[in-house]
Amino acid sequence: MAIQPKAIFLDMDGTILNHHNKVSMNTKTIIDELRSEGIFVFIATGRSAVELGDMLPEGFAVDGIITANGMSGYIGKEVVFEHSLSRELVDTIIERARKNKVYYELFPYGEPRLVLEEDREYVEAEIRDPQPEGVEINEWISRKKAIKEEIAWKEAITATHFSKFYFFARSREHINNWKIELKQLQKEMDFTMTPSSPHNAEVMVANVNKASGIDQMLEHFGLKGCETLAIGDSDNDVKMFGYVSHAVAMKNAADHIKAIVDDVTEFTCDEDGVYHYLKSNVLAVKVR
Repeated sequence: MAIQPKAIFLDMDGTILNHHNKVSMNTKTIIDELRSEGIFVFIATGRSAVELGDMLPEGFAVDGIITANGMSGYIGKEVVFEHSLSRELVDTIIERARKNKVYYELFPYGEPRLVLEEDREYVEAEIRDPQPEGVEINEWISRKKAIKEEIAWKEAITATHFSKFYFFARSREHINNWKIELKQLQKEMDFTMTPSSPHNAEVMVANVNKASGIDQMLEHFGLKGCETLAIGDSDNDVKMFGYVSHAVAMKNAADHIKAIVDDVTEFTCDEDGVYHYLKSNVLAVKVR
């Protein structure tokens, strides 16, 4: 499928990240080549901005980054937009997560992700060895690293602006029950919930998602209405797929994701699928 987009949006986990949470030099090179041809390239990820640094190869550059499933957007260090969860919602969700013993991470802007000290025991228990069957290695690596290095264990919440909640459970039954609880809460409080794997869920501001983030980023660059391409692999990419001109799923995506897109990559995220797809279907067309 030959495509000539003006702007490309790339998911991270399961897309440009392999299952060990790294971006290959091939992917960096193809992005550089596309940008040199005048094509805008953006990241659109569920991850927060502070998570990205050690996953990207030296010299990696894009035109902008949409983080936390559309909650924030950046061009380098410039803030294009930031939405924040209300403190009332934050307190309510933590109280219910505690009642259900659900692993959570709260992401304040400009600070490390946090968990309250009183919840530490059950949160750490969810990340005990062995790795649960069905949990992908990339997600397990991320949770292990979060527990060991990245979570700030706090006696109280002092921050005022929050990009998202991330929830995880060892079993699908546990996370599915939590999703039911969150859906019940949505009848009382307005927010968006989306999963990026069968073992997690994330909470953002109502009506915020990757599509809304893309819309805001395109508006900032004066690109609204141009041809757009997005590549992703998961449920939190569905809104993005519905927004862009050409939606592409990774070979490693689930069948229900592949069923709603225009095309599927020939190779997986561990086989440089994004690199091969963009080289064959976008760059080759552009340089003819």
